[in-house]
Amino acid sequence: MKIYIGSDHAGYELKEKLKIFLKESGHEVTDKGAFKLDSDDDFPDFIIPVAEAVAEGPELEERRGIILGGSGEGEAMSANRIDGVRATEYYGGDPEIIKVSREHNDANILSLGARFVTEEEAEEAVRLFLETKFSGDERHIRRLKKLEAE
Repeated sequence: MKIYIGSDHAGYELKEKLKIFLKESGHEVTDKGAFKLDSDDDFPDFIIPVAEAVAEGPELEERRGIILGGSGEGEAMSANRIDGVRATEYYGGDPEIIKVSREHNDANILSLGARFVTEEEAEEAVRLFLETKFSGDERHIRRLKKLEAE
């Protein structure tokens, strides 16, 4: 699967570790930055390019994004401004929410709160996000079409 990844300074170290995890899991990874640790950087500069890359192209189901920041909140908000993006957020707790976001909402970007998850939790969240399929249930498709119509 083609994975786009990006983070600001708060998620930089975890992003670098997740890139290795993703590549070792057999995924093609494209890093949209940050490319160095800079406490003055701004998350939209890295998150929006990830969201645009995930949203473009005819094979949306083959593209996913992983975005990281301190909380993951602003990152998810930024990504969700791009048409075709459905970013879900995870900052610890029950990982079942990740599964539901894929099965019911066909989420295509996972936003991680790097200050709230361990490396192991982040890897499990990413694995679950990438392995869980959209259910394709009519009710879920109907709801997604309503989102696209806005």
